[in-house]
Amino acid sequence: MDITIHQTFLPQDDPEAALVFYRDTLGFEVRNDVGYEGMRWITVGPVGQPDTSVVLHPPAADPGVTEEERRTITEMMAKGTYAAINLGAKDLDATFDKVQAAGADVVQEPTEHPYGVRDCAFRDPAGNLVRIQQLR
Repeated sequence: MDITIHQTFLPQDDPEAALVFYRDTLGFEVRNDVGYEGMRWITVGPVGQPDTSVVLHPPAADPGVTEEERRTITEMMAKGTYAAINLGAKDLDATFDKVQAAGADVVQEPTEHPYGVRDCAFRDPAGNLVRIQQLR
């Protein structure tokens, strides 16, 4: 089998703030930006990795989601417990400094963990946890 990660989905409740974070702060390129019935899906991805994308989507856009589930999703996003993504960087300290200087919500400064990972963490504008690991 030859399976790759093609897309992952993260909810966003403010498309413009999501663009600023993923495009301007993280340096991802915008690959698609689609609106439909007042909602907006933005596909971004790392430069040089055209086959890997993150789709920033309206939360609970699925018609099968109940109103109660929509409220739960909104509450979890507000707490920052709904979605997360792990990214990697060759120079974690420089990446941390750049993201922090852009005003991102810092959750954890670069830290060496006893299980062999060195990483830092931020929250994106929607509250999603964005961990960035040192590539070794």
